[in-house]
Amino acid sequence: MSYTAVFERDPDGRWTVDVPEVRGCHSYGRTIAQARERVREALALFVDDADTADLRDDVRLPRDLTRQIQTARELRERLADDEAAMVAAQAVAVAALRKMKLGHRDAGHLLGLSFQRIHQLEKRGARRPATKRAAKKR
Repeated sequence: MSYTAVFERDPDGRWTVDVPEVRGCHSYGRTIAQARERVREALALFVDDADTADLRDDVRLPRDLTRQIQTARELRERLADDEAAMVAAQAVAVAALRKMKLGHRDAGHLLGLSFQRIHQLEKRGARRPATKRAAKKR
């Protein structure tokens, strides 16, 4: 079964958590993780499948803070995709430079990387794009 855990921040700094699908099931904690653990224990008092139930978090925050968090997450994902594309491009460049019989140090100098990183990229090679986005850029 699946339940929603609604988390709200109390003025005293605790997180309160309610499970709307189960009347009377609520708890609290110092952290979201602690509140989640405690509400699962509380849920066990009401239902038999509390240990295996899917508990979906619904953390209630002010709208502007929710937007800021979403923006930060999207930027982190974009950065991870860009980093993966960069590593794939570096590996391709390393393979081409090494094919021209350039040494690790010269390849590193041209790419602005250490010769150790060139060696790592050479081992990695252009085996696979690290992300779907990197594959589309090729």
